[in-house]
Amino acid sequence: MTAEPALEAEDASVITDPVDLDIVAALQVAPRVPATTLAEILEQPTTTVTRKLKRLQRDRVVKVIGRFAWPLITSGNPLQMWIRCQPGRSYEVAERMKEFPEIQFLLVTSGSADIYADLFPLVGSDANDLISRRIPSIPGIASAQSQLVLKSPRVGQSWRLNRLTEQQHNALEGYADQVVLPAISRIDDLNDIDFRTLLELGHNARISAAELARKLSVSSSTAYRSMQTILGSGAISPRVEVEPGAVGFPLNAIISLQVDPSAIPAVLTDLSQHPSARMVSMVAGSTSVIHNGVFAGPSELADFITEDIGALAGVHSMDICVGMSVLRRYWMDRDGLRIGDQVRGLLKPRG
Repeated sequence: MTAEPALEAEDASVITDPVDLDIVAALQVAPRVPATTLAEILEQPTTTVTRKLKRLQRDRVVKVIGRFAWPLITSGNPLQMWIRCQPGRSYEVAERMKEFPEIQFLLVTSGSADIYADLFPLVGSDANDLISRRIPSIPGIASAQSQLVLKSPRVGQSWRLNRLTEQQHNALEGYADQVVLPAISRIDDLNDIDFRTLLELGHNARISAAELARKLSVSSSTAYRSMQTILGSGAISPRVEVEPGAVGFPLNAIISLQVDPSAIPAVLTDLSQHPSARMVSMVAGSTSVIHNGVFAGPSELADFITEDIGALAGVHSMDICVGMSVLRRYWMDRDGLRIGDQVRGLLKPRG
């Protein structure tokens, strides 16, 4: 059996093979589905699916990680920041902003802002100091505006590639991890083994109980029980990380909408259901609704603006910033479309 070849350098992050795309789409529904079951549902040989998934992960195009429950790592609602830079200094400023672990998403844009960022107040950090002093004092920043996220009915983990049949989707949903235990609200509530399990699942949500047992030097039954505690409580939610540009959606747009207060619930619902939506939020600031979406190209974005947003009642103005380069998504820096390691400092150290 020959090894799966690495992708060529010029297109190393672009996924074009239909089976590769099906694997990504399937893992978005059930990130921890066993390879044998995944192959059966996709009607592919297990060796083929296993080989292709290993290559995608090896080339840092796809990662299956764990999303930490917000109460475990944050002390409040997220904030959105809009940065205007001195001419020619946007990327210099953005690189400095990557030094802050609180910045979860970082995008260099064109439009009314030069940089857009999502900032999460991590446990132990001072969000007010970050947005009022530390970030605005970065050399090259001309102005900075922030607004509080009040609620987000759509988050990035919910974005899907619409490739699977209804039958395949339904079969995969049976292998999605369910939250069936009481929530864990504080890191200090975890014993040492469960805390270490949390860290391992955050790094690799497809780790097996046997692998976890070896890493933690415990029995397989102890590792299995710990995994069930962390997954069943929702302390970790498995998710697939793939840059949308790698699967045919290279255009990222942040669309700010002024919406009549009475129309906000309906607008949030309609936008959340749109296939482009990665994050839809109600915010407290100069605008009321933010749609962070990904699109196949300018034509699709134009159709979304004129047909979908144009049909929404209560919207009376908008501002659009188009992404030029994604530097970080879900606390993982990006090298083009390749996915880097998660930034340090997300979790409060045990002590």
